[in-house]
Amino acid sequence: MEEKKTVLIVEDEKSIVDIVRFNLEKEGYGVLTAYNGEDGLAKAMEKKPDLVLLDLMLPRMNGFEVCRLMRERGNRVPVIILTAREEEADKVQGLELGADDYITKPFSMRELMARVKANIRRTAMQSAGSSAGAVITGGGLTIHPENYQVYKRGKLVDLTQREYELLVFLAGHPGKVYTRIDLMEQVWNYGYVGDDVRTVDVTVRRLREKIEDDPASPAIILTRRGVGYYFAAN
Repeated sequence: MEEKKTVLIVEDEKSIVDIVRFNLEKEGYGVLTAYNGEDGLAKAMEKKPDLVLLDLMLPRMNGFEVCRLMRERGNRVPVIILTAREEEADKVQGLELGADDYITKPFSMRELMARVKANIRRTAMQSAGSSAGAVITGGGLTIHPENYQVYKRGKLVDLTQREYELLVFLAGHPGKVYTRIDLMEQVWNYGYVGDDVRTVDVTVRRLREKIEDDPASPAIILTRRGVGYYFAAN
């Protein structure tokens, strides 16, 4: 029997917690809850849920800080940010701190459940395939799929899980151009919804900052203007 997956909801509005918990439990998930950032961080680290739904505007510690500290302390569990604010900077900052995705309130339960399932499925697929895959080289990089490590000229590169997955996908198909919608489907495991393409752009930018000699003039992850991104084999 498959082990029940657990989702941690970190949200200070009880009405939102209640409806999200109801829908998650109906789908067969175990649910943990926290109503402030400090408690959310503690539960994320101690209980090791399979996914965290993280509000940004929280008492005692905001969602940005919770996400930052989780990643600094080595917790790589998928994080979906919940935000009532439309400001682009909030979404970008959350992704910069290591969140995997965001969804803006008010959101539909169908949309939220789809994203929860996609992120948990992606993590499970990655774990199942952890022992497979040949070493990939190119652009001065050496990618070891068996242990999720990437080296640039012999030096280990610290990537988030999503950055790693994007790099492996593109490097596994060198020279092939993928649109943002392609990447949402292949790497994020769901199709284009709203302004999701911004998530792809931010992740590409973060990845370039870590693997390119000159991120402003990339030589590894290139843009085909008006189309999408590709890995330049050399």
